[in-house]
Amino acid sequence: MKIPSHWSLARQRAVGAYLGLAVGDALGATVEFMTPREIRTERGVHREIAGGGWLRLKPGQVTDDTTMSLALGDAILSEGRIDPWIAARSFDGWMRTRPVDIGNTVRRGILHFRHKGIPCAPPSEYDAGNGSCMRVLPVVLACQGGSVESLTLACLHQGRVTHHNPLAEAGTLCVARMTRLALEGASVEVMLRGPVKNLLEAHPDFKFRVLPEISNPSGYIVETLRAVFQGFIDSDSFEECLIKVVNLGGDADTTGAIAGMLAGARHGVQGIPGRWLDALQPEVAASCMQQALNLLARSPMPVMPAEGWSQPERRPAA
Repeated sequence: MKIPSHWSLARQRAVGAYLGLAVGDALGATVEFMTPREIRTERGVHREIAGGGWLRLKPGQVTDDTTMSLALGDAILSEGRIDPWIAARSFDGWMRTRPVDIGNTVRRGILHFRHKGIPCAPPSEYDAGNGSCMRVLPVVLACQGGSVESLTLACLHQGRVTHHNPLAEAGTLCVARMTRLALEGASVEVMLRGPVKNLLEAHPDFKFRVLPEISNPSGYIVETLRAVFQGFIDSDSFEECLIKVVNLGGDADTTGAIAGMLAGARHGVQGIPGRWLDALQPEVAASCMQQALNLLARSPMPVMPAEGWSQPERRPAA
């Protein structure tokens, strides 16, 4: 894949974040639901995009982490704004394509919208999954240059369609703010002093360096982000970060996708190994690149107020 040398740092980081998301997704999907010991026994250190895994993917194929993000981004660009109904309709349309994988909480939230027309799942203490975090990148790019309040509201607009849970929301907002800082060129230390510190103070369960070695993280947002934070913060390159994270196994496509998004924003597209970019399916890579550029070019986009989340959409009479 050829990347124009004249691109600004902002473009390099935005495209790096989106391609990093897809690379982490494709790399991690091969070892999803495996334990670290199983990975070591079967593959040594998993470091190549090879397809396979429990989903029997083709080499370079991505999962719901990437395709759901692209569906959301396309809808935002088409409508020119961010609101809960745009997000919900995009997810509903995405599910109708029969994606290769879909989480139970995501499916339940989309069906709730489909049957009731309400773009906000009922609050649930059991919906603290990572599904709203894995797909947050389009709203981060669409809100770049806008206020933190707008970014927060945009995250809730897309997140509550399926994950109406305080831990899921807190983790997603933290990752969104970290990604914004990375896109702006901020250091890891700034991220630690800002959004990560705020998350840990409000929700100590996310602490990641005071525990035994992290392995086999589940889809629970706390376990997901412990793994992502440790790999992202304790690495000096995109490749090192991704290899650390996906070799923990567990929900590796999503930990890989979130880590890839952060590391791609931090190191830029030039920091992603060329062999990984070349291994992605060409149509996926092209979609990620173009959507990143389009969202960045139109940012900051309007974010609609938080009104009527619990009511069906009211459309003008024909």
